[in-house]
Amino acid sequence: MPHQVGIFVFKNDLRLHDNPALAKAAAEVDELICIYCLEAKQPVSSLRAPSNLSSHRLHFLHQSLSGLHTSLLTLGQQLLVSAKSPLDVIPQLITQHNVAKIYCSQNVGDYENRIWGKLSKRYPMIGFESIASHTLFTESELPFNVADLPDSFSKFRKAVEPLTIKPPIAEINSLPASPDIEWEWPQSRTSQISQPLFEGGEQQGLAHMETYFERQLASNYKETRNGLDGLDYSTKFSPWLANGCLSARRIIQRLRHYEKQIEANKSTYWIYFELLWREYYQWYAHRYGKKIFSPSGIKTSKPATSFYPERFKKWCSGNTPYPIVNACMKQLNSTGYMSNRGRQLVASCFVHELSLDWRYGAAYMEQQLIDYDIASNWGNWQYLAGVGADPRGHRRFDLAKQTKIYDPKQEFIKRWGGDLHDNGLDSVDAADWPVSDTQQHQQENL
Repeated sequence: MPHQVGIFVFKNDLRLHDNPALAKAAAEVDELICIYCLEAKQPVSSLRAPSNLSSHRLHFLHQSLSGLHTSLLTLGQQLLVSAKSPLDVIPQLITQHNVAKIYCSQNVGDYENRIWGKLSKRYPMIGFESIASHTLFTESELPFNVADLPDSFSKFRKAVEPLTIKPPIAEINSLPASPDIEWEWPQSRTSQISQPLFEGGEQQGLAHMETYFERQLASNYKETRNGLDGLDYSTKFSPWLANGCLSARRIIQRLRHYEKQIEANKSTYWIYFELLWREYYQWYAHRYGKKIFSPSGIKTSKPATSFYPERFKKWCSGNTPYPIVNACMKQLNSTGYMSNRGRQLVASCFVHELSLDWRYGAAYMEQQLIDYDIASNWGNWQYLAGVGADPRGHRRFDLAKQTKIYDPKQEFIKRWGGDLHDNGLDSVDAADWPVSDTQQHQQENL
């Protein structure tokens, strides 16, 4: 058999444990090129416009890439990082090294899948392999066709809960050598974060998971999960899950071990329950493709697509008439992270109180969140906007009531300066006309 060179394209699978696509590449080629394309400007999914990612998101990603590179070096490999589009850099590698096969983990993103499709059409003589590594179940293990995905999470959960989740595959401990390639990583575009909330990387993610279970925080998860601030109220697995530094199956494996050794209760079940929510949105994105970025989502009726630039800017900066929303947004801008409860509140405010096109809110989260996940982010925003997988339609939260429940002493609001904001919401209306004194007075009493 002739000497074969392969390329493995990393994306949201920055790990050596439970990486079926990388394992397949390692077993089939004689030399392997490992690459990650960190484009100078990433596309904002909904609006198809390039946008810089936040310094927090970029910092976590750079740490994750650096950690992966270090792990690969121990196996005699290296990670090539390019600031170019895969459509530019991969053809160069194909030509220079006579590449026979290209591998990647499956993606749910429309942009990523279109690039993969273009490359496979351009090079029909090359074998392209895309293998699932981001879900608990493979497509063949689901008890339904993806085209027949249940139209609600409840139906999905009932269908998949009886299924057995396969254990993660073993960590990769050997790889084919890389061809002789001289490569320089692109210069980092992010400023140093002095006190990052989380450290990126596979080893950091595994250590965080182990610490969480060793401290037995899982036993109280259901009671604490709706907290707004701090590190212990929820699992905080999401940053490493989103970047692929942790696999969902590895978490389930550790959770089951905890339930056997320590205890199984409603809280440990609820961690599994939340991972099933994540699973649902992964298959939701596979099922609906670019519809997850559509104004009307998966529905036929169109929501409001109005846009008030001033309102949007105030929401982004945490300068609205709603202190709980302001605190959440300032927390996000300062750390790159926000609680699940906070995400629901700011999205509800964006859609219902500010009457803004939901896609712009989802796009801002895409830029800012260190745990940004295409499927979860856009699926949840559709859910709140009433254009997604929620049979009840719009989900509108009473912000005053939510504040009394989750921040009764307003400690969270005061810590993040949520009570510091301008009076009023608009100085001009949607047509850019100045609002009247009566309108301003009404806004000040929201």
